[in-house]
Amino acid sequence: MKFIINNLSTLPALLSGPIVRHVEAKQLTFWLATSKPFPLSFKLFHDNDSLFDRALTPQEQQVITIGKHAFIHLISIDFDQALPYKSKLHYNFEFIDDGVTQSISEQLTEFLYQDEKYPSFFITHDINTMLHGSCRKPHFDSADGLQRVDDVIASSLNGDDERPAMLMMSGDQIYADDVAGPTLVAIHQVIELLGLYHESWEGAVVNESEGLFNSELCYYQRDQLLPYTKANKAVYEKFFAASKKPIFTSVNSKNHLVTFSENIAMYLLVWSPQLWQLIDFSLAKIPVEYQQQYQQEQMIIEGFVEGLSKVRRALAHIPSYMIFDDHDITDDWNLTRGWEEAAYGHPFSKRIIGNSLISYWLCQGWGNAPKKFTELNEQCDNFFTDEGIQQHVDLIEKLFDWQQWHYSLATSPKVVVLDTRTQRWRSESRSSKPSGLMDWEALSELQQELINEPKVILVSPAPIYGVKMIETIQRIFTFFGQPLMVDAENWMAHAGTANVMLNIFRHVKTPPEFIILSGDVHYSFVYDVTHRFQRSKSKIVQITCSGIKNQFPAKLLNWLDTLNRYLYAPYSPLNWFTKRRRMKIRVRKPNDAVDNTLYNGSGIGLITLTDDEHIVQASVLGVDDHTVEFHTKDE
Repeated sequence: MKFIINNLSTLPALLSGPIVRHVEAKQLTFWLATSKPFPLSFKLFHDNDSLFDRALTPQEQQVITIGKHAFIHLISIDFDQALPYKSKLHYNFEFIDDGVTQSISEQLTEFLYQDEKYPSFFITHDINTMLHGSCRKPHFDSADGLQRVDDVIASSLNGDDERPAMLMMSGDQIYADDVAGPTLVAIHQVIELLGLYHESWEGAVVNESEGLFNSELCYYQRDQLLPYTKANKAVYEKFFAASKKPIFTSVNSKNHLVTFSENIAMYLLVWSPQLWQLIDFSLAKIPVEYQQQYQQEQMIIEGFVEGLSKVRRALAHIPSYMIFDDHDITDDWNLTRGWEEAAYGHPFSKRIIGNSLISYWLCQGWGNAPKKFTELNEQCDNFFTDEGIQQHVDLIEKLFDWQQWHYSLATSPKVVVLDTRTQRWRSESRSSKPSGLMDWEALSELQQELINEPKVILVSPAPIYGVKMIETIQRIFTFFGQPLMVDAENWMAHAGTANVMLNIFRHVKTPPEFIILSGDVHYSFVYDVTHRFQRSKSKIVQITCSGIKNQFPAKLLNWLDTLNRYLYAPYSPLNWFTKRRRMKIRVRKPNDAVDNTLYNGSGIGLITLTDDEHIVQASVLGVDDHTVEFHTKDE
């Protein structure tokens, strides 16, 4: 579909970012995207002292061509001398455009907080506070929880509070499989504005991106482009038709992202307001039967865009870490062995998954632990060229084989971030049974990572200790061969994974204290977990915060919460039929609630490690400017 756009001359130099990513005493990492392959200069200040002021070398600034007018900059700078801890560090980027030196801080004044000349961040070894959350769906009808991150940083600059050590986003930073019509329209205009590269593939009704964009089925009807043949139709029906949100066939995935360019455009749009200023929603040719839905979604998306200036500013002022969950790629990603056999057994679905994973690597994964990706990044020039992605299939295969998405941070407490998507423990007995979230080898590596640590912050996209009533329902659907219908993805769904993980918590050489941060479920809750029969001083605090911009259906969640309280009360005999029977779980209630244990509202989580090292405070900063605190009460 061709859009008539007359504002190419106003294309901004800076498309998105900068985003502060991994930071430590001798390394700083940033991500940003520009419309030209600018060589960048970097300045770093501490008080009035200059710590760095020069042009970046090719080793420090890797520029990846993703379109005619689009370039991603992966910036990683090493220092010989350790940078100051817990001190405000100001920074700035400069580049030369048409012979004129441009400064990011001067070009984007809204990028700065009041009375600040440059953006700033802190390097923190000891974690006292940190922010966390997951599940940010642009067209969900609520405000954006990332705006509260901006409020927290502004408050810290006023001296009211300490700036949190980091922002941890534990999954579903984008929704590649659930896209609003207006967002897809904006994505296609960005593709044309930036000249993002087209591609072709095999095995579909439409086999190249321009044909997809021009198809009458492009908006709200992409599920009809799913390639069926006599050989694979039965396979797809068996493994996808029963799912509530499968790859191609559900209501929620009628605008599923397909191409690499669509995924990249999505990232540029969800992190910055810059390109939205060039979007004209009226240019799209939406089928008549979907125009009312399009207009309703447009109102929500316009509200989302209004908050992006605060989001962009926040991400430029705090180290941000990320890990994928299913929606970053596609819903039910690797949920069962049968799902994998169907999805990876067809070139079209394999291309869709691969394109999302390439985009995740460039926009999220690399910035978490740059040194882990050195070998992969050195091969970028072989794949990303002025002609588009070369050896596209080979690149996707390379990423499917990549086993280094997980990472840890040398902080105190140590932060360990789990990959629960690509190292699955697949069922051998039945292809429709849920896979374990991590296999034996990955869990063994995790245990080695934990040995002799006094305390660990463990980031798991899905809660390790879920709501028992919901897990029971998932077990029932799994028993009848329908795990995809209820998204039966929990740590207890696979006996091998569950037993190994619980044994890790009981092992005498693993940390006596865990803080587990999780998301995924679209509601928030806090559990205090202790062992019933051994090492009684050990403690686990699981803090689940979800979503940043998403919520669970309210009436259904109230019913599930009520049933869970009655059927799985602390002294209920039903607890002895769960895999967690050797552990005692106390529920913290939100804001002294009399009954409810689950909080259902968009926001961002805040954890605080108090002066008493054994006490962890947990709260949700709601999008309506109120704070929900979770209080410990004996039940």
